[in-house]
Amino acid sequence: MNALPRLLWAWMLTLLLACHAHAQQFKPVPALRARVTDEIGMLTPEQRQKLEGVLADYEAKTGSQIGVLLVASTEPEAIEQYSIRVADAWKLGRKGVDDGVLLVVAKDNPKALRRLRIEAGRGVQGVLTDAQSKRILEDTIAPHFRQQDWYGGLVAGVGAIATLLNQEKFPAPQAQPTTQQQEDDGPNVVVSIFLILVGITVLRSVFRPRRTRLAQPGPYGTGWGSGTTGFILGNILANAAHGNDRWRGGGGFSGGFSDGGGGGFSGGGGGSFDGGGASGDW
Repeated sequence: MNALPRLLWAWMLTLLLACHAHAQQFKPVPALRARVTDEIGMLTPEQRQKLEGVLADYEAKTGSQIGVLLVASTEPEAIEQYSIRVADAWKLGRKGVDDGVLLVVAKDNPKALRRLRIEAGRGVQGVLTDAQSKRILEDTIAPHFRQQDWYGGLVAGVGAIATLLNQEKFPAPQAQPTTQQQEDDGPNVVVSIFLILVGITVLRSVFRPRRTRLAQPGPYGTGWGSGTTGFILGNILANAAHGNDRWRGGGGFSGGFSDGGGGGFSGGGGGSFDGGGASGDW
């Protein structure tokens, strides 16, 4: 009479142990210490620092957080399952505003598990829709990645994400630039006109019908030379939303890069994610 319960308990224990062992095989979520986490050296130290600095400046001026994670693989999980675990742990974006975005690259993933993923916070999904996320991955990032231009792809992708976020009326950041910083970073008319044109180019690449994408001239079909993408991104991120309510206090961006690596980044602010976004490949 007691044999059946013992067998049942033994079976349940075996199942639990198997599930635990399977869970232990999942790739751990890295600690959030920077806006750009490169676990596999896809970027040079200088490239990582530049992208980190741009994202730090963007967060300081808008309050929104964009994080980039570069890993070798998410196996045995698909990139969707892994990235939502990362998003839940990192909590990018501000609590209650949920204006965080996570861009994940799993360079060595098999195509069945996907190699690109955008996780969009709850608050940004009105402008960074699933369809727009998919288009950024396939039309903006993938062409660069097919040429192994990792930095150019990330620069273009983050620039497109930021351009879309700037269409939303998020609350202004709490920390405001000082008067001296505002004077030092005063807008330049010629540069501003150029940046507006570049911003329009980014938007056109995002909204362009897929049958005509990548029709513009350039080394990778995007019209952006890889040698200038870092400078352009630094200006786009800070100026594309010029005149947005989030830009209280005024002041343009000089195009320089701050370190950002250890400049007081404390991680996510409590933003929430619900699986919105898209996956892609190259």
